[in-house]
Amino acid sequence: MKRISAKYLYTNDSEAPLMNGYVVLDDNGTVVGIGVSEDPAAEPEYYDGAIVPGFVNAHCHLELSYLKGKFRKGTGMAGFIDQINAMRDTSSMEEKKADIEYWLDTMWNRGVSAMADISNCSDSFEAKSKSPMFTRTFLEVFGTEPEDCDNVMNGVRKLAEVAEGYGIAASPTPHACYTMSPELVTAVSAEGLKSGYLSFHSEETQEEEDMMISGTGAMYENRKRAGMSMPPVTGKSSLLYFIDRLEHAHPAPFDEHILLVHECCMNQEGIDAVKKVINHPFVALCPCSNIFIHNALPPVELMRKSGLKLTVGTDSLSSNDDLDMVREIFCLQENFREVPLAEIIFWATANGAEFIGKGKELGYIRKDFRPGIVFINHIGKDGRLTTASVSRRIV
Repeated sequence: MKRISAKYLYTNDSEAPLMNGYVVLDDNGTVVGIGVSEDPAAEPEYYDGAIVPGFVNAHCHLELSYLKGKFRKGTGMAGFIDQINAMRDTSSMEEKKADIEYWLDTMWNRGVSAMADISNCSDSFEAKSKSPMFTRTFLEVFGTEPEDCDNVMNGVRKLAEVAEGYGIAASPTPHACYTMSPELVTAVSAEGLKSGYLSFHSEETQEEEDMMISGTGAMYENRKRAGMSMPPVTGKSSLLYFIDRLEHAHPAPFDEHILLVHECCMNQEGIDAVKKVINHPFVALCPCSNIFIHNALPPVELMRKSGLKLTVGTDSLSSNDDLDMVREIFCLQENFREVPLAEIIFWATANGAEFIGKGKELGYIRKDFRPGIVFINHIGKDGRLTTASVSRRIV
């Protein structure tokens, strides 16, 4: 048995942390009791900071960890895509796998108990199969030419078989409207929805919206120069286009868990359309990545007001300086100061756990749950994170 107490205990079962709260765990890390300490000084293991459940990184590209520090910031999405294309195979397989293992271990030690990870290949499978972290892997596909749809689908089905051989929870998923033919968006969505889960990069930048709405802008010109078939110019947002392609996969409503990643350009029309057809919509906020690429942030206030379930992710080390959930939480705290820290922690733990299908064991410090226990230090006098705050796993 182990008893852990802290100045702030975030159980996620209340809107504010328990002051001088404690949690008791059995030898397997399962919560067996929670309470408030009458004498913090007498506690056997007391932490002067915050104790939270294990984090859920709701959007990551672990296999791109070898790209840390190689990308220019502020290039916009078109410039970012150019850099990805130029640098994707600039490291050896040994270097790539070493970076994958290092960052998977680093995230675990910092308190990430589970992750929704994007994979375009099998590079990360072995490391994931050996890690104590639960990973739901999304096998992401690309393909702008309609005639390539069958070959792409055959390829991702083979990749799914490889993942199954490693014992990994994995399923196909579409990347984004601008890297896929309409036929492929629908085909891979239909395949992925069979698993009950889907992840989709949506409305990440205004460049994406300009391409879909009016056939203009940097991304449109970028794709055109590359000789790729262009997505249809619909006069509507990329999110509305995605919903239309989903409805070609199977009729609405959708009971599956669908994660919309980024959504920097989401508006009320898009939110209304999502809520009309998707019963379990989630949004992955990756604020540090959004600032890295195009110095913009999603409309968090609008999303909150509309009742969308928000989660938190790090994205990849091609578009971020670190895979640090505390830095993402701090970024949201500082840019959306009306949002209580407890709510952001809920997004980064409980909502993420619900999305990946682990909401009955992760995300809460609650009796019979086994979420992992994480300490965040250097909490300010106002109870908020500071620039010095870092996390580490205790259990």
